[in-house]
Amino acid sequence: MPSDESQPASEQAGNAKAHESRIPTERTELDDLRRRLAVLEASTPPPRARHHYLRTAGSVVLICISSLLTLLAVIAVWTDSIIGDTDRYVATVAPLASDPDVQAAVTNRVTSEVLARIDVKALVDQLSKAAVEQGVPPELGKLLGGLSGPITSGITQLVSGTVSKVVTSDQFATLWVDANRAAHSSLDKALTGKGGGAVSLENNQVAIDIGPFVAKVKDQLVSSGFTPAAKIPEVHTSFVVYQSKDIGKYKSYFRLLQITGTWLPIIAVLIAAAGVFTAVNRRHGLIGAALGVALAMLLLGIVLTVFGVFYVDHLPPGTSQAAVGAVYDALIRFLRASIRAVGVTALVTAAGAFLIGPSRPAVAIRTACASAIGALRQTSTAHGLRLGPVGPFVNRYKRWIGAGILAVAAIVLATWSYPTAAVVLWIVVVVLVGFAIREFLDTGPQAASGPSPTGAGHTGAPPPGA
Repeated sequence: MPSDESQPASEQAGNAKAHESRIPTERTELDDLRRRLAVLEASTPPPRARHHYLRTAGSVVLICISSLLTLLAVIAVWTDSIIGDTDRYVATVAPLASDPDVQAAVTNRVTSEVLARIDVKALVDQLSKAAVEQGVPPELGKLLGGLSGPITSGITQLVSGTVSKVVTSDQFATLWVDANRAAHSSLDKALTGKGGGAVSLENNQVAIDIGPFVAKVKDQLVSSGFTPAAKIPEVHTSFVVYQSKDIGKYKSYFRLLQITGTWLPIIAVLIAAAGVFTAVNRRHGLIGAALGVALAMLLLGIVLTVFGVFYVDHLPPGTSQAAVGAVYDALIRFLRASIRAVGVTALVTAAGAFLIGPSRPAVAIRTACASAIGALRQTSTAHGLRLGPVGPFVNRYKRWIGAGILAVAAIVLATWSYPTAAVVLWIVVVVLVGFAIREFLDTGPQAASGPSPTGAGHTGAPPPGA
């Protein structure tokens, strides 16, 4: 076929006139299409605002309910783990054995119990009588009888020093862990008002029997030469873990939370999903549900902090506030970790839902990431990297691959035992790396077809729009 340059000038002029004659016809058809589209839009009834209002209101209600249930679910899971998981409970209370405030409180408690069972007056009388029997003048014997004050002070120092050595030793840490591990089987009964054994619920208190520590102190006193300590009877004193006049009501709530600890998180997730599905804009609904959970976790964290301060400030006189504060912080340590983990997960979900949206910041971020990954792919290709059929395959199933990455991440997070905020962040990093690899491997559909071959039918005409 001859090229355009070989055509005579008269033929080129004819083609130009024919092209110009078609322009009014095309404009007329375009105007006609516009008129038809306007008529069609005018004949389409507008969406019913009332229907959208009901959907939005229903979505908001469901999201609020799911946020509240998520708050309760976190408490329920923590309660169930404290009661049902012995290792979890021991890991919670074990650090208290090395806490200085707890050690000081236990030392004072054990010292008071030991001194209360040592008859100092009988000891002084025995000393005076022994002195008289040894031929000491009666006046000196009476003088010894008046030394009960200094003798009491000396015994107090001896007992206090011995108790302090026991409490700060590795033996105390071992006894503390063993006692709490043995006591855990009774914790459920204690929280339901059927206390017994090492953990009891009496006088509105949850207390641990530290009688074995008193026995250890008794042995140490006898070994150090203080033989009167051998007469100390078996002592069962308690270390209060929690005390409140309303504990009778709290124990019922704890029991209920323990029972619902397994199902409440699932119910909260299902209600949140229903709220997102009901929303007119489901992406906005997902962002709202995630932010609602994050706010619920923030509220729960504030409540725990305020309640801890209020509880410590209203302890009975003579109670060590520092020790009780340390016990409270230890008991809710894993609860706070769960709050942070759920809060971070919610914020990450909200951020992800925002970044897939049409807003300018989201589009700019996605474009920048795609450009950076595309430049890296081009550089790698220039250095000899060949993806072959992998590129077209990833391009074809790109959405399914992304859904698979998210599904695997969700399964890992759901099956992880007691995930922390650090675990959530690492999972997010792995997900981002997975999406970056997917984008890197996506060479586009043009890689499947390859360059257009040149053949006999090629006219050499420029492509449309050139």
